[in-house]
Amino acid sequence: MNTPPSVADVNRRDFMKAGSFAALMAALGGVPVTGEEAAKAADGSLPPPKADPNYKEKPLGPPVPIGVIGLGVQGRDILTNLAKLPNAPVVGLCDNYKSSLKRASEAAPKAERYDDFRALLENPQVKAVVIATPTHLHKDITLAALQAGKHVYLETPLAHSLEDARAIAQAAKALPAQQIFQAGLAFRENPQHHHVLKFFRTGACGKTAAANSQFNKKQSWRRASPNPERERALNWRLYRETSLGLVGEIGINPIDCTSWFLNALPTAVSGFGSTVLWQDDRQTPDTIHAIVEYPGGIRQVFASTLASSFGGEQQTFFGSDASILIRDNRAWMFKEADSPLLGWEVYARKDDILNEQGIALVANATKILAQGKKPAEAASDTDSPLKYALEKFVEHINDGTAPTAGWQAGFEATVTAIKANEAVAQNTRITLDPAWFVV
Repeated sequence: MNTPPSVADVNRRDFMKAGSFAALMAALGGVPVTGEEAAKAADGSLPPPKADPNYKEKPLGPPVPIGVIGLGVQGRDILTNLAKLPNAPVVGLCDNYKSSLKRASEAAPKAERYDDFRALLENPQVKAVVIATPTHLHKDITLAALQAGKHVYLETPLAHSLEDARAIAQAAKALPAQQIFQAGLAFRENPQHHHVLKFFRTGACGKTAAANSQFNKKQSWRRASPNPERERALNWRLYRETSLGLVGEIGINPIDCTSWFLNALPTAVSGFGSTVLWQDDRQTPDTIHAIVEYPGGIRQVFASTLASSFGGEQQTFFGSDASILIRDNRAWMFKEADSPLLGWEVYARKDDILNEQGIALVANATKILAQGKKPAEAASDTDSPLKYALEKFVEHINDGTAPTAGWQAGFEATVTAIKANEAVAQNTRITLDPAWFVV
């Protein structure tokens, strides 16, 4: 896993030097500030930055006609977010369940309908596909789409087994540079997470101690079926042979985020799971805890329950100088009383969160200022990480640039998810063999 050059160029030493304040502001999308001005920032005598008169938004690339394969809950969410993108027309819809196909067509009435993904892939008008089928069906569809020359966005986990995930990764690795494969690790393509990463990697949090994440939502995960034959197919997430459970289907994103931020692969996983509320024939627990171990004694705890919605979805990174909370596509830094003053804090919005004062970490500050707005006006971003991931997918296709969430990140995250799910199912600890991560 390689550190992005834009982040690696701003290290902790440079971050702490007064003269690096300009570099920091530039890295964060702010207005450059001189070293002399940085000294004034510490006592608040420097006025806040103004809009950069040279800022220009990146122009949209040409339209990329897209086909969506798999039109369940996630597939419909994908259609909703694609509709927000002016250069991502949906020209094809595919699902072998007629009701899902009919319902999805309301969101893309001009799209051709297919009940067989092979027929959609034969359509030359479709330049890219987004695959959102149940996890255990990913392999054949993805390999066929890549063979057909389509750009592919594949929801994660890549597959239900190591063998299938490795086959997908090998095929994606062998693609020509101009053919894009992007894994559905939405946090890796999200501006807010990239913004937080700059603070994290420059050392503003000090020594990383631990990370926590959670997903709590009171829901059964069970979908109503009009007939017994469809019941098991619709409820694939409830059964071991088709699902990686809460830790694999949901936890893969926050766990991968920790691996990405730490720039490290996990060394072991422990898991615990039980069904405490939804007593039916399900095999995947409705409440789980997973502990993911990293080099240096750092541990990430992922907790999730379908029995309660309290706390919702959030991530926390704990450091010796400051901790960072990410929630609802917003982020805050909470500094320790003995942490050094870095200078830029005087410009930041302060919010009271859980009886603590959090420094709001607002992404896209340059764009906001250019629009004549204050960063505080963008403190609540209503667009989801999924929308930004799909937007970046189209951008990567037009620019020919490699996704942050490429095949390697997708494969490594899937290996971790598969083994974490095994640990949850067995209530045990599994040491991760480095060979498992090799494609």
